[in-house]
Amino acid sequence: MKFGIILGSTREGRVSPQVGAYIKEMADKREGHEFEIVDVKEFNLPFMGTGTPNENWNKKIDELDGYIFVAQEYNHGLSASLKNALDSARPEWFNKAAAIVSYGSGGGIRAAEQIRLILAEQKVADVRTNPAFNLFTDFENMSLFTPGDHMHAGVNDMLDELILWSEALKTIR
Repeated sequence: MKFGIILGSTREGRVSPQVGAYIKEMADKREGHEFEIVDVKEFNLPFMGTGTPNENWNKKIDELDGYIFVAQEYNHGLSASLKNALDSARPEWFNKAAAIVSYGSGGGIRAAEQIRLILAEQKVADVRTNPAFNLFTDFENMSLFTPGDHMHAGVNDMLDELILWSEALKTIR
């Protein structure tokens, strides 16, 4: 199965590439599955209604069996770039599973909850386990990602759930 680790931030100075690399490192230990970083910033998606849809984005989403969203919390919510990316495809998301890894001053949990609402509308089943990294304890100077060993179990549980659900949902696609 093929999974995308979707980096949802496009801001300068973002830390999502560090978090995504950590998740990929842990995920790559699972044989028989492929994990790749999918950076929203590289697709240069137009905001809804302001340009031609990016067919490369839709193709990428369609070829994946499941997703891990690396979601930062901005102003108690998800980033506009991730919301736009979620809205920029439609049937390509259907009947797949997703996991959310969030970060922010409160672990990014409000962004994760908002993403869950959007995923439900996109027919994406989200797994329960949501590793939530805190800017004050899991980052040095809020910019260098330094997760503690205590997070490994949660990430592994999330990956187990994602693989299991993705395999089950593949049977109905």
